[in-house]
Amino acid sequence: MSIIALVGNPNSGKTTLFNALTGSNQHIGNWPGVTVEKKEGKFKHKEIQYSVIDLPGTYSLGAYSEDEIVARDFILKGNPDVVINVVDATNIERNLYLTSQLLEMGTKVVVALNMMDEAKQKNIEIDVHALSKSLGVPVVATIASKNKGLGDLIEKAVEYANSGKYSKIDISYGEEIDKEIERIGSLLDNIDSEYPNKWLAIKLLEGDEEIYKLVARRFKLPEDVLSSIKEKSIYYELEIVDRRYGFIGNIVNSAVKKPAQEVETITDKIDKIVTHKYFGIPIFAIIMFVIFQLTFAIGQDLLGGYVGDFVGFVGEKIVDLLTLINSPEWLKAFISEGIFGGIGTVFEFIPLIVVLYFFIGILEDTGYMARAAYVMDGLMRALGLHGKTFIPMIVGFGCNVPGIMATRTLDNKKDRMIALLINPFMSCGARLPIYLVFIAAFFPSHGGIVLFLLYAFGIITALVMGKIFSKFLFKEES
Repeated sequence: MSIIALVGNPNSGKTTLFNALTGSNQHIGNWPGVTVEKKEGKFKHKEIQYSVIDLPGTYSLGAYSEDEIVARDFILKGNPDVVINVVDATNIERNLYLTSQLLEMGTKVVVALNMMDEAKQKNIEIDVHALSKSLGVPVVATIASKNKGLGDLIEKAVEYANSGKYSKIDISYGEEIDKEIERIGSLLDNIDSEYPNKWLAIKLLEGDEEIYKLVARRFKLPEDVLSSIKEKSIYYELEIVDRRYGFIGNIVNSAVKKPAQEVETITDKIDKIVTHKYFGIPIFAIIMFVIFQLTFAIGQDLLGGYVGDFVGFVGEKIVDLLTLINSPEWLKAFISEGIFGGIGTVFEFIPLIVVLYFFIGILEDTGYMARAAYVMDGLMRALGLHGKTFIPMIVGFGCNVPGIMATRTLDNKKDRMIALLINPFMSCGARLPIYLVFIAAFFPSHGGIVLFLLYAFGIITALVMGKIFSKFLFKEES
């Protein structure tokens, strides 16, 4: 029985297409060893029965989640006769990223350009023939929700599956990376494998941990060679992504006509600066340093004194009132020194907390915190942590409890456990008043600098411990 695999981004209409092809002839279970749902169905075409596997929706074929690993392993090891890549026509550039990875794997791919009706509503014109020519594989326009184009799609898929052709794509990643891919590929030539050597080389340079384990096990590459490749992957990974999107961009420009885009906005220009490859992290550090300095300049020097004076003034008036009614001295002392003396000291720190949270709120509302997470991605990966780990760390600045809960957004157990263990090193809001009390008492002239260093020390400690946990405690986790 011929096997057809369906793969595509989430919300691309893949499951709708699966239901349209198989109808009620479906079986739902789990993939072996994981909790990822497995959907399998059957249909007949020209008296021949075909099995259709609906692979988990995924944006790429990395190894960062169970869904990605399941989809990739089935394509490589499940020997499907053809892979139908379902592409959302309204978001074609993002969807073609997965397509480019499928083509680099050398599998037989037919592209189902789905949601063409929605693309038309958005005035997006796609030259299907030009797109097919650029990708080097059949492309069929479909509207799965209305069963349109399915007959042509099946014909193309069956025809391509029975042909001797294989999908092939040639993306240039720049002279330096291309040479490195060729060098690594030559090291893998001696072993007969179902994996394309060039694809393995690219995945190694993308820092794919599963492929490192595979190559070490199957190809017996020396540890020093793998370590050298892993060090280079830190610098090459983002460049490979950029080059791949550049390749996709050229295809889209030649085959897709979209409504005229607005001119570059101020926000776009600012984004380019604050998310810059080299300047992003220093800008983030400077912004946080300035915020801490302003917190003390405004909260302590400007507002703190007024609040303390106001509380003292109220306390004095109450004591005067108690004197007029001949209250006992112990009561006046208790109120003036016990209550208002203590309250006045505490109230002086309220402006510090309010000002700091005001600035943090501005960063969150403007979207800078999300951009900071993007900027920190490369550094996090260099330390053996997933880029998404920075999100729970940022949340931990507000409170460690939701920060720990936010670790559930990470895709695999290793990343979740490491993020959970390092989150308490983040200086949460509950610690801030304690910091401020001691800083104001012992370092009144350098409050902003000391607070910045406390936060920085917490971050550095968390990252160092994350590296240690990644290297030793969870060394064998995938």
